[in-house]
Amino acid sequence: MAYDPSVLSSLIRDIPDFPKPGIMFKDITPLLGDGPAWVATIEQLAALPTDGPIDRVVGIEARGFLLGAAVAFHLGVGFVPLRKPAKLPYRTNSVSYSLEYGSESLEMHVDAVGPGDGVLIVDDVLATGGTAAAAVQLLRGAGATVVGASFLMELSFLDGRAQLPDVSVASLLTY
Repeated sequence: MAYDPSVLSSLIRDIPDFPKPGIMFKDITPLLGDGPAWVATIEQLAALPTDGPIDRVVGIEARGFLLGAAVAFHLGVGFVPLRKPAKLPYRTNSVSYSLEYGSESLEMHVDAVGPGDGVLIVDDVLATGGTAAAAVQLLRGAGATVVGASFLMELSFLDGRAQLPDVSVASLLTY
């Protein structure tokens, strides 16, 4: 079921100065609470183009978990969480990166993906691209093939795509 982008966009509210002054946070909880719009969002994210077959969907903490797990379920493939440090119980690989309001690290279990696995990264927003670029680095370091990165929304004025020059990037909404 396809939804007009303006309908999906109307279900995302702006929260000024969160989590820090000067940041305009895009709150997706109204979208999550609207059943038909939520279903349409997952169907449309799952249908975005990629550069190859998908064996796993990777979701980036935290809102990427919601979207990524649902996309993986829809596609009938496995799901891999990329988490903040010290949140995963098994041995991990880690990468650090900068984002628009600080720095962070991502971790993944050492056995979450393997050589040649086709991996789709799913997250809520592409901003500066630092988080997505870190995910690509982490996944490729494990031998996976990143077949695409799909986002609910993209903040085009921050030019995050520039951080992903050799990745197929697609988003449902652009601001």
